Amino acid sequence: MSKVLIIGATGTIGRAVVGALAGRHDVVEVGATRGSHRVNFKDPSDVTRLFESIGRVGHVVTAAGNVHFGSLAETTVAQFWTGLTDKLMGQVNVVLIGQAWVNDGGSFTLTSGITADQPVRDGTNAATVNKALEGFALGASIDLKRGLRINVVSPTMLEESVPSFGPYFPGFDPVSSSRVGLAYVRSIEGGDTGQVYRVGY
Repeated sequence: MSKVLIIGATGTIGRAVVGALAGRHDVVEVGATRGSHRVNFKDPSDVTRLFESIGRVGHVVTAAGNVHFGSLAETTVAQFWTGLTDKLMGQVNVVLIGQAWVNDGGSFTLTSGITADQPVRDGTNAATVNKALEGFALGASIDLKRGLRINVVSPTMLEESVPSFGPYFPGFDPVSSSRVGLAYVRSIEGGDTGQVYRVGY
């Protein structure tokens, strides 16, 4: 049984990952504002503090991060930086700092999204961030040491997110969070590295 650190465990995807791994792994749940363990992964010093408090782990999942949705014509530079400093660099921070805390042969699983491949109106920031995350994982997959692996899960819109994000994804077929959770199991328990697991598209 491996210790699996899940950052974003209180979110919709995070809860699905916890459910998919519970009972087979020692799951450590981390939230941004809730839970016994919390982290602001935009702050490298806070990420360091988290690993120092938890210690070595077998695997790390990041299922968190915000992006900006809005018309590109009206998007400000500050708004565009939202996704770059949050969802992108937050997850990158976890890998850069966390690699020293993951056991040999362990893994990182990041989270991107369908807009990396199928952009939608008002979603340029999301498309940029998601594609960058996939590029980071591809590069890191041949650069990580000690047999460490890294993959990305890229889900379409979740069924639970339709009330909030449905208008941005007209005609898209949503997927259940439980199905998305299985992709994280594949990343953690399989042998792949540098892969993008596209779920629901």
